[in-house]
Amino acid sequence: MPEESAIIKVVNLTKKFGDLEAVREISFEVERGSIFAFLGPNGAGKTTTIKMLTTLLKPTSGQILINGFNPLTQQDEVRRSFGIVFQDPSLDDELTAKENMEFHSVLYSIPASLKKHRIEELLKFTELWERKDDLVKNFSGGMRRRLEIARGLLHHPKILFLDEPTLGLDPQTRNHIWAYIKNLNQKEKITVFFTTHYIAEAEQSAGKVAIIDHGQIIERGTPEEIIAQAKAASLEDAFIAFTGKEIREEAADSKETMRSNRRAWRHR
Repeated sequence: MPEESAIIKVVNLTKKFGDLEAVREISFEVERGSIFAFLGPNGAGKTTTIKMLTTLLKPTSGQILINGFNPLTQQDEVRRSFGIVFQDPSLDDELTAKENMEFHSVLYSIPASLKKHRIEELLKFTELWERKDDLVKNFSGGMRRRLEIARGLLHHPKILFLDEPTLGLDPQTRNHIWAYIKNLNQKEKITVFFTTHYIAEAEQSAGKVAIIDHGQIIERGTPEEIIAQAKAASLEDAFIAFTGKEIREEAADSKETMRSNRRAWRHR
């Protein structure tokens, strides 16, 4: 049976926290092998949606399919289908690059016969092979991000989730990271689902974009379609036109929540 063209399907997805409706009946699809940007201001519902897609949070209602699997009833199959790079660093600083990769291979039960080759392949792909025996605490921010991407690809996932993959990096390093992301999209035929506050990254790299605000999808399409719909000069201008100019406050517990979810993921 041929694979479906959509590798992520979301239908009427809703998540409530008491009286707060963080995500309200959103629907979208992500095509297999595409690069998809999920954009929104702080508190718009991005992180809540990603948590539901990656089995970290149960939806209140609605349907999700990840690579044909249901995150509610087929968690293991869903988790094998994707890799994830969190916004906050998740590497062990006291281990070497190679040891971080080996630890991850244990979590995914990668056979010893494949582990050595796969680790070498990915560290060479991200130009870290010569630094494989160096402690991660001595790596630059860009090197750490490249190692996190390599680690996320270790088990041959179909989807790579990237939450703010270039946050805090200088423009040269951001461009370098995106060169790797585009290369792996082409070489590994992997679907890339990413969030970013650097809207130009989405305009330059994403085939499709969805903008979420106040828990609802307010616009979706190619960057060109969204720019045209807003009668704007750029995707950033269109984003501001759709979501407003007011500064959004990030939830005070959001970072700690992401850290606790990351710990749960690593020790699940």
